[in-house]
Amino acid sequence: MSRQPAKDPSSQQDLPPDSFDEREDADETPERIDDGPEIDFDFEEGAVKAGTEIIRRFWSTLPSGPGVYRMFDEKGDVLYVGKAKNLKARVGSYARGQAHSNRIARMISQTAAMEFVTTATETEALLLEANLIKQLKPRFNVLMRDDKSFPYILVTADSEAPQIVKHRGARRRKGSYYGPFATVWAVNRTVNALQRAFLLRTCTDSYYENRTRPCLLYQIKRCAGPCTGEIALPEYQALAENAKGFLSGKSNAVKDRMREEMQDASEKLEFERAARFRDRISALSAIQGTQGVNTQGVEEADVFALDEQAGQFCIEVFFFRNFQNWGNRAYFPKADRSMTPDEVLASFISQFYDDKPAPRIVLVSHAIEDAELMAAALSSRAENRVEVHQPQRGERKALVEYAQRNAKEALARRLADTASQGKLLVALGQSFGLPAPPRRIEVYDNSHIMGTNAVGGMIVAGPSGFAKTHYRTFNIKSEELTPGDDFGMMKEVLQRRFKRLVKENPRTPNEAALAASEGGVPEPVPEPDGDTMPAWPDLVLIDGGKGQLEAARTALEQLGVTDVALVGIAKGRDRDAGRETFFVPGKAPFKLPPRDPTLYFVQRLRDEAHRFAIGTHRAKRKREMIKNPLDEIAGIGPTRKRALLHHFGTVKAIQRASLEDLATTPGVNAATARAVYDYFQAGG
Repeated sequence: MSRQPAKDPSSQQDLPPDSFDEREDADETPERIDDGPEIDFDFEEGAVKAGTEIIRRFWSTLPSGPGVYRMFDEKGDVLYVGKAKNLKARVGSYARGQAHSNRIARMISQTAAMEFVTTATETEALLLEANLIKQLKPRFNVLMRDDKSFPYILVTADSEAPQIVKHRGARRRKGSYYGPFATVWAVNRTVNALQRAFLLRTCTDSYYENRTRPCLLYQIKRCAGPCTGEIALPEYQALAENAKGFLSGKSNAVKDRMREEMQDASEKLEFERAARFRDRISALSAIQGTQGVNTQGVEEADVFALDEQAGQFCIEVFFFRNFQNWGNRAYFPKADRSMTPDEVLASFISQFYDDKPAPRIVLVSHAIEDAELMAAALSSRAENRVEVHQPQRGERKALVEYAQRNAKEALARRLADTASQGKLLVALGQSFGLPAPPRRIEVYDNSHIMGTNAVGGMIVAGPSGFAKTHYRTFNIKSEELTPGDDFGMMKEVLQRRFKRLVKENPRTPNEAALAASEGGVPEPVPEPDGDTMPAWPDLVLIDGGKGQLEAARTALEQLGVTDVALVGIAKGRDRDAGRETFFVPGKAPFKLPPRDPTLYFVQRLRDEAHRFAIGTHRAKRKREMIKNPLDEIAGIGPTRKRALLHHFGTVKAIQRASLEDLATTPGVNAATARAVYDYFQAGG
């Protein structure tokens, strides 16, 4: 892989006259080619010709095999990532010089360099393309806006009493995984119902291993109590197998067995036992009854349906596993308006499965041109045969139509919300005297208890609502601050935030000079265009009155930042909502009318910042409360910590243990025993 330098035009070999003029001579075409006259953009005609010449110079040395290509602008930023069955033909199609769409022409006009990676097959090229798009986020590709991992349900198999838990991320732990579920809410609801039905434990292994009496979950009939022998392990294992059978699609068989057990207990006059089975059947029926759309003939499938309105796209994804609907999620990918729905859908699906296995059936609402290639790529990743299909009739067609209705409704709601959000941003800009509606709003709040576990929170909002991927937290680090000094905390948070902003995204020569002195970007970076969230805020809201606002203003002035609008929000008397006072530097304090929509909007922003800061503080405090001294010892990981606690029972017992006792602990070597012994002997 290399970025090939542009060659001297005089040394460039002549292109065959039919290389770009005859479509049938090239089996690869760009992402979208409009059949029409030569483009005529007065303002960029020269740039398009220059980009075309650069692409032609790279074309001459390319092989005629499969691979991935990247286009770069003059700053080295990636413009586009594409794959090709024939690199030479595909890249040559960009240098045709005519019949390009506006999007392709703009991309060519900005191209200053290219990089290429050859692959053995086109399938490998497709997988690599999806991976690079997710990593690099090129502006001319279809981009997933939300790429959070999906939750699963895990029934563990690494302990004598299986545990049922919610799981995200890599599947390193031994056990059976069931999913994906569309939302955490769906997982939590299912786990709670399975607890009532099968009485499986949800506690951690260390908690389980150190119990001496049953916990509250046993008392309220949510756990069978295997930790203290309230149920024999073979019987508990049978409960776990029933739970796995239900999650594997054998729900009717599991319920039938429970009905037989209930009837048998009733005939034997064991009414309390019969009541337990009755409650379990009710819990399982609750799971099935809230599934919404279920299937009779589709055991395992993902359904992708796309809708387009006003140049925006929505893709609704439904997950069906074991003949059950496990939820749905709406995505709003970023794509150029000139792209066709099938192009957007194909690019989205390839990125969607970049880090997760595909089910055996992928149903789509639009025909995908390279459906067979995509199916081959997904099959190689999932290690089983995957079918990509646009159904035309029957139950599968009904599922796609149902998903498409949901996509249409979700996109209509988003467009309505965006329009309302735009009106609120206009009103907000007018209320605070901004020259234009803000595109990026940052709201700051601090949270602590008597100065302990102090954190700062920053939330971000824009035309599309809350931008949660831009949220940030700040652990208050300064040792010079007096505990509880809210003004000092706010100053530290703003200094750290804008010092990094100046370093990474300078806008002026002075900021660029400061960035260079700090080892940052040497030249000013222009603001992004379109609907991309800008790096710099147009408005900064401070949850606090005149003191917090002055601390924020001082922090920014010390960095030379004087053109960012600052507004302080002081709570009303008795902290009543609707009586807030606003502080703007250089202006008298003022209030907004009690029922002004702008006031409600600001309250939403302030409450979101408060929620985020409080949640971060509570998480930090919880970590501090459950902190184990063994975590401070180098070389002690979860496995050895579990071995020590399992052998000695408590940390105090480990602290009192001799070196010989530590060394004889199963799973602990002599070096680890010495490290633990020395740590506690030194007063750790």
